[in-house]
Amino acid sequence: MNNIKTRIDNFNHGRDTEFLKLKYKKLAADQFSFFRGTCHLFYEDLPPDIPFHSAPLTWICGDLHLENFGSYKGDNRLVYFDINDFDEAVLAPCTWDLVRFITSIIVGSHAVGINDQEALHISEIYLKTYTQHLANGKARTVERKTAQGLVKDLLKSFKKRNRAKFLDKFTKEKNNKRKLVVDDKRVTKATDAEQKKVRELIQDWHHTTNQHRDFYQILDIEKRIAGNSSLGLERYIILVAGYGSPDENYLLDLKETPTNSLQPYLKFSQPKWETPAARIVTIQNIFQGIAPALLEAINDGKKSYVLKELQPEKDKVHLQAWDGNLKHLEQLIETMGKITAWDQLRSSGRQGSAIADQLIDFAQTTTWHNSIIEYARNYAGQVSQDFQEFCQSI
Repeated sequence: MNNIKTRIDNFNHGRDTEFLKLKYKKLAADQFSFFRGTCHLFYEDLPPDIPFHSAPLTWICGDLHLENFGSYKGDNRLVYFDINDFDEAVLAPCTWDLVRFITSIIVGSHAVGINDQEALHISEIYLKTYTQHLANGKARTVERKTAQGLVKDLLKSFKKRNRAKFLDKFTKEKNNKRKLVVDDKRVTKATDAEQKKVRELIQDWHHTTNQHRDFYQILDIEKRIAGNSSLGLERYIILVAGYGSPDENYLLDLKETPTNSLQPYLKFSQPKWETPAARIVTIQNIFQGIAPALLEAINDGKKSYVLKELQPEKDKVHLQAWDGNLKHLEQLIETMGKITAWDQLRSSGRQGSAIADQLIDFAQTTTWHNSIIEYARNYAGQVSQDFQEFCQSI
């Protein structure tokens, strides 16, 4: 087996070298950042004979961890809290998301002041909540009126947010017009060729939709710096006219989507997707109760991209907000357990996934809980070793 640095280099081969340096810097920040940015290692290391592999097949996030839940505005203009990252989404045993999520709790626990006993406690809460709501067989959604604790606080906070302040994070206003700010933190300069390519992609897509032409009039295009695992792939931020300058402009995110990193380890037949972006958009639409306001797959013949709106309402619960109150953390983990179960139920019976009755039957026993927690605890130790080896090699 190659060393960790070599394995990571091989996975990231061909990516933009400057962004890759930034990615490696982020990976070296702490163990949780390393875990988040190396999903491919998790599945490379997952043994084929683990008991929980026999669980029913469902659509999974593939990279489920503490920070891949968040808020977004749906196409009905209400704000929801749900799983919000589908780059690695595939058809696989329902337990794969569970074991990756539990590992994220254990790996990330010390970064937010959670001791080992508390990490085990909330891991058990997550599995218990997930199993109860899977057994119930009813898929629900989390929005402001149904949210609790830290999630409710997050969703309520959007009443105080406005588009102008959000635009100010990425743009500057002059003469009643806005322009993207290149700060090399959130936004960096795109070449003329890159801007031309993106402009043509958006225009070609727009011609196939019924969207109002003036809304998507492009005002500016630059490269976007965001994420962890995806750094080094093409990503752009696009300023469009929206409902009028300066404060009713909109921001769009266009991100390259490569082949799924789980693909080499899947022993289960997958649908034949037209493009990687089509996979992401389709699975997200069957997972979430309400689709986001804008979510499109775009293809230029060589690469595929996901186009979405950057929203003031898109955010995550910052784990430090638990502030030493274990009840706050318990409520948050319960919410995440419910959402995991509801999304799997919602997507059941779709393109090869188990039907709801099979998931309900699976949830009648909890004997598999221990094997998931045991594997997660052991693998968290492996993450620690890999992190140390990576830091020493860069």
